[in-house]
Amino acid sequence: MSHNTFGHLFRVTTWGESHGAALGCVVDGCPPGIRFKREDIQAELDRRRPGQSRFVTQRREPDEVKILSGFILDEDGETMITTGTPVSMLIENVDQRSKDYGEIARQYRPGHADYTYEVKYGLRDHRGGGRS
Repeated sequence: MSHNTFGHLFRVTTWGESHGAALGCVVDGCPPGIRFKREDIQAELDRRRPGQSRFVTQRREPDEVKILSGFILDEDGETMITTGTPVSMLIENVDQRSKDYGEIARQYRPGHADYTYEVKYGLRDHRGGGRS
């Protein structure tokens, strides 16, 4: 399957399904010495967190990013400094319950890529429509 990797200077590869165990990404191409804090990334995740209005899914997930590799900690213990190796990040889906989708696992959902994905790849994963 193509199109899980984006970019030229910074190459970002994403993985995971919205109703799977976790989502994540690997950012390749970061030069050494870029300083950032986990909160910088967390603030962006908080902006798109589900359950913020009655018009979106009411799942309550913290969407807490774990930064696994590609950095060293500064002396303050909070600021991360890229090392030049790929930066890997993980977000666990703590409120996903794929079993809740058992009854609709074979129905196409409005606003999802279920049908497109099945036609394009010949399979269907009710945990997430993929990148069709």
